[in-house]
Amino acid sequence: MPVMDYLERNAQLYPEEVALVELNPEEQETRRISWKEYDLIEPSRFEPYRREITWAVFDEKANRFANMLLSRGIRKGDKVAILMYNCLEWLPIYFGVLKSGAIAVPFNFRYDADEILYCAELAEVDMVVFGPAFIGRIEAYAERLSKGRLLIYVGDNCPGFAESYHELVADCSSQSPGIEITDEDYGAIYFSSGTTGFPKAILHKHRSLTQAAEMEQKHHATGREDTFLCIPPLYHTGAKFHWMGSLVAGSRSVLLKGTKPKTILSAVSKEHCTIVWLLVPWAQDILDALESGEVKKEDYQLEQWRLMHIGAQPVPPSLIKRWKEYFPNHDYDTNYGLSESTGPGCVHLGMENIHKVGAIGVPGYRWECKIVDEQGITVRQGEVGELCVKGPGVMTCYYNNEEATAETIRDGWLFTGDMAMQDEDGFYFLVDRKKDVIVSGGENIYPVQIEDFLRRYDKIKDVAVIGMPDYRLGEKTAAIIEVKEDMTCTRAEIEEFCLQLPRYKRPKEIIFESIPRNATGKIEKPKLRKKYGADNLVAKETM
Repeated sequence: MPVMDYLERNAQLYPEEVALVELNPEEQETRRISWKEYDLIEPSRFEPYRREITWAVFDEKANRFANMLLSRGIRKGDKVAILMYNCLEWLPIYFGVLKSGAIAVPFNFRYDADEILYCAELAEVDMVVFGPAFIGRIEAYAERLSKGRLLIYVGDNCPGFAESYHELVADCSSQSPGIEITDEDYGAIYFSSGTTGFPKAILHKHRSLTQAAEMEQKHHATGREDTFLCIPPLYHTGAKFHWMGSLVAGSRSVLLKGTKPKTILSAVSKEHCTIVWLLVPWAQDILDALESGEVKKEDYQLEQWRLMHIGAQPVPPSLIKRWKEYFPNHDYDTNYGLSESTGPGCVHLGMENIHKVGAIGVPGYRWECKIVDEQGITVRQGEVGELCVKGPGVMTCYYNNEEATAETIRDGWLFTGDMAMQDEDGFYFLVDRKKDVIVSGGENIYPVQIEDFLRRYDKIKDVAVIGMPDYRLGEKTAAIIEVKEDMTCTRAEIEEFCLQLPRYKRPKEIIFESIPRNATGKIEKPKLRKKYGADNLVAKETM
């Protein structure tokens, strides 16, 4: 059944119970400023410290938004983009889109103006719903974006080129619009990129969303008494579908803005959280803070915390060993997935398999896995090949990209592009990534975008960007730069030039040397990764 049915069920069975809590403890003071300043200051400055809604209110808000969409001409199969930071409005808007029969299209909030326009046109969206932090980026292409599209603003001080969400939904019905939706209807488009860095639009049916939700609840045994702490951004399939385990269970969740150790532990303590999904850097920070004495376990109520799980990047076994020293009673799990498989869980370790830390795990609920060679033939157990997965969460296609779809989906199998091996116990281990994407702190960074930018600097002859091991982030971005003959260049010059890039895209290491290329002119990145230790990103440690 479509996931909206779970929301309506919860509203009927648990109407007065709290469904969602929004916490913003790292910036409790608020102040009024003009909308033109929003892009310059962290969005958390403009949110109250704590807000909450019940299941009944959640469902009513989703219904109002769905009915507003229908009143503005949005119809089944139309596409609605969502560009917002995590907030109490995000999920009701997402479910309102689904209830209207439209296709939800979450945008990465790191997108710059060019990327927003590109994705809006690629997915052929009919409406863009955006929050205060994105006014400047939307305004940059407001004229083009508004051609054939509605621009809806969620916040105070609505800019002149958009319409106000709050005014539009105020008089809309809080009853379900009654649009008939089946598992085979299209439900969402997510974005992913390969080594080129150009996003592909990934189309999923409603059955994918339901599969992800039911699988999450089953994998982590989420029950009515659990409280899930969600920190990563909701545009990310991982955050959204890990949260949907709580939707299926009818249990409470907390959306936390902030990643400091004290912030996370305080939220777990005050909100009585039982399940927490962390990224590797946040787990490292918590352990470092405990070891340094910056935070003390005894200052928090943590006895109810039963599960810590990690995803989005390789997990060093030594990290989990350290974690268990401080939290010996915690269950642990890790999940592997990609947007083409509706996020995490097509392979998962399983809470009962902590002795296999280092593996990504076994096939998830209703999933199959295999490893194949270059000809697509299944390899023998213990041999390395490309990991393929098959199940009800596989994407329908790359939207408007038949060639890429045919390369990725063959006979119902999704070819992940990741190299893996299976051990004698049936557990899968990632060996290498076929793609060059750098995963830093759970975020994908695309080397080609940074390389193209650096090539604009007149002293640079050639450049290659790779990931290097990093204790906290998992990987950090390194730029290997070949300077033009008879020129000199310094690290300070490159760092100053890179200030034009978003902070997370700026190279953390700058190395001056020649760029190796093969006979066909391709950069030999394997040589660079081997030289600078990037081949050791997946640690071969044991507990």
